[in-house]
Amino acid sequence: MNPIVRWFHQLGSPPVFDRFARRWAPWAFALALTTLGVGLYGALFVVPADYQQGDSFRILYIHVPSAWMSLMVFAVMAGYGAIALIWRIKLCEILAMACAPIGAAFTVITLATGSIWGRPMWGAWWSWDPRLTTELILLFLYLGVIGLYGAIEDRRAAARAASLLAIVGVALLPVIRYSVVWWDSLHQGQTIRVFGESTIDASMAWPLVWTVIATKFWFVGSLLARARADNLRREAGKDWVRRLVAPAAGGVA
Repeated sequence: MNPIVRWFHQLGSPPVFDRFARRWAPWAFALALTTLGVGLYGALFVVPADYQQGDSFRILYIHVPSAWMSLMVFAVMAGYGAIALIWRIKLCEILAMACAPIGAAFTVITLATGSIWGRPMWGAWWSWDPRLTTELILLFLYLGVIGLYGAIEDRRAAARAASLLAIVGVALLPVIRYSVVWWDSLHQGQTIRVFGESTIDASMAWPLVWTVIATKFWFVGSLLARARADNLRREAGKDWVRRLVAPAAGGVA
């Protein structure tokens, strides 16, 4: 068996995943804070003010990465959910459900920062713009996944039901992505492109790269931490969990 495939099979074991998550989650958080610090320093103190928007444009260094993550996390959640439904892998159920609160948080940040930016630019905290409306629907989908998972007592049945909702909800992602193209929108068009030329000036783009990287590391750290906690709850009573908890309990006593 290929060593990488063997490693993934081993990672599906609850105790092996616990050791992996316990080891790498702190590193992911540390890298997230470091890269975020570099990005925010550049965004606040190095990048010049925009010639049209002034200093208010600086909130986009949080808004844009959060918006991208709100879509990416939902896609990852649906991917894990599909694997869980097809191959019945318990760890993928756990990872899929761990994605939902993280993605919901990124979506809330996206909507909040968008409203803060929109107030001076559009003269209103909120408008039923296609991009804003579809992003709000995405938040409701995240909350639906969280609510459905919490409403069913059987954890595995709950994860499968919520995963199905996530898979269906993926259809919304391209609608959000192309809403500013398909409909008249107050929201500005795409200025940053992974493939092709971006319209944002290079002197303003580099802090955004750092904050985008920071959100990716934060997602990884949060995913591992939340999945580890759920994994321990599900495995409570197993010998390996007792051995893990025993030293801590002895220290408290």
